[in-house]
Amino acid sequence: MVIMIKRNSPKEKIEHLVTWLQEKEFIVRQFHGEDQLVLGIIGKTATLDLEMLQSLDIVETASQMSDPFKAANRKMHPEDSIISIGGVKIGGGNFDIMAGPCSVESREQITYIAQKIKEAGVGLLRGGAFKPRTSPYDFQGLKDEGLELLKEARKATGLPIVTELMDAKQIHLFEDIDCIQVGARNTQNYDLLKEIGKTKTPVLLKRGLAGTIKELLMSAEYIMANGNENVILCERGIRTYESDYTRNTLDLSAVPVLRKLTHLPIVVDPSHGTGKADLVPSMALAAAAAGADGLMIEVHNDPANALSDGPQCLTPEEFHTLAGQIRQIREVITQ
Repeated sequence: MVIMIKRNSPKEKIEHLVTWLQEKEFIVRQFHGEDQLVLGIIGKTATLDLEMLQSLDIVETASQMSDPFKAANRKMHPEDSIISIGGVKIGGGNFDIMAGPCSVESREQITYIAQKIKEAGVGLLRGGAFKPRTSPYDFQGLKDEGLELLKEARKATGLPIVTELMDAKQIHLFEDIDCIQVGARNTQNYDLLKEIGKTKTPVLLKRGLAGTIKELLMSAEYIMANGNENVILCERGIRTYESDYTRNTLDLSAVPVLRKLTHLPIVVDPSHGTGKADLVPSMALAAAAAGADGLMIEVHNDPANALSDGPQCLTPEEFHTLAGQIRQIREVITQ
């Protein structure tokens, strides 16, 4: 349920309404807009008397929500959320890029790439320490060592780090990580989402391999319902009939659709979305033009010999050029 409070309503009357709702065991979320307060009510709201609520002198409107996602819903939170990752803001007009290798391979590799992407004006370093792979024989990541190497690269460059958490049992290892990534394979791992929800660490939540937009929002709801509202959504392509020429089908229409449905920031990953380095620049520019709040792009100093996903990685030089083009697109659409 959404309750719009009239402008200039007495503070004590608002507090009385909130307390009354909480005593009835409803979760009440308060969202302060520029000049109006919105109360988002979560629980079995069908038991509430709409006519009674609308008769209150401080209530402008009260209405039930048909959408199954509540906390992530723009009706609950009309203004865009701004999520801070180690001081780097995403959303609400703030744009940045998460760049780096698919997998952390060595101290020299991750530090070199971190330095290069920083030179390109990027604010966030991404890199995989734990890697979910289709084949059990493929490189699975450096694991704990990979996390430590990411932290070293952060110390050397000042770039906050984004890396994937695969198992709730590993969550204690991520206490000093700036942003937890939930990969496509774990988007509907609800036990993992619940545990992440108990932290306050920002979360980059990727869309499932064949997930719908509603399923993505419901996964975000699991995290938010457990207390962590620092969620960033990531469109990374979905599996369709096409398999010969692209790894996935990048659904850029998801950006404006999500913008309408939710207040959460939206990031696009054209690397996984296409699977081919020569397609990444055009899709990255298209995503920026579509209104994404950020991009996630894979960068490797030697893509031909990368231990994972080399075909979709840009070289630092290619990325530097692309970063400049992205800034130009952003300047146009924000005028």
